[in-house]
Amino acid sequence: MAISEAYSGTAAISSTEYSCPNDGTYSSSNGITTDGVYQVFLDVSDMVTGDQLQIRIYEKCRSGDTQRVIYEAILTGSMTETWVSPSLILINGWDVTLEALAGTITVNWSIRKVA
Repeated sequence: MAISEAYSGTAAISSTEYSCPNDGTYSSSNGITTDGVYQVFLDVSDMVTGDQLQIRIYEKCRSGDTQRVIYEAILTGSMTETWVSPSLILINGWDVTLEALAGTITVNWSIRKVA
């Protein structure tokens, strides 16, 4: 099985939910349908005291279903480590989003794929 970096980038995250693989504002109609086992890596070292970052991973149960949150994490305060998601099997219309609940946070991100 090959391992690759399917998507990567840098974004200034504010109070608008940002879609990493779509490199823009989140919309449930823009789900990714390239299947694989994915893991998200976030460099959140720009976070300072008072910052809060919401991370959401969306997926559809079946291809015709509604996209829903399947994993969510909220990071708070100063961070020095890289945040890593669990590995998830994604196929039917998935997305990875970031939203600053407090502050504006520059995040370097990478979505890695096993397929």
